[in-house]
Amino acid sequence: MRVLIVEDDAELARGLAEVLREAGMVAETCADGREAQVLGSVEPYAAAVLDLGLPGQDGLSVLKHWREQGRNFPVLVLTARGRWSDKLDAFQAGADDYLTKPFLHDEVVTRLRVLH
Repeated sequence: MRVLIVEDDAELARGLAEVLREAGMVAETCADGREAQVLGSVEPYAAAVLDLGLPGQDGLSVLKHWREQGRNFPVLVLTARGRWSDKLDAFQAGADDYLTKPFLHDEVVTRLRVLH
């Protein structure tokens, strides 16, 4: 499974990518919302892990763009934002799942497998 990790915290992105690779997935990282929007629009990802607070363009806008472009790969939002209104906004934008930081790496792997 090819997964795009969109996360501006380089250490977190690196660690998550390593865990996904150990779980047999192909993990690619991106730290900028604009770049993520393009990558998710043209590359054949099986799933994405998407932070909401990104430089360049926020994660909700990226997600909305992907969905408007007909990109329907599963998206797991992984963010520090834990309010119900944030979760509701993400699901309304097209998120398939939502997980708040801090998180367990194994939970991300499990959720991605369930989504795919």
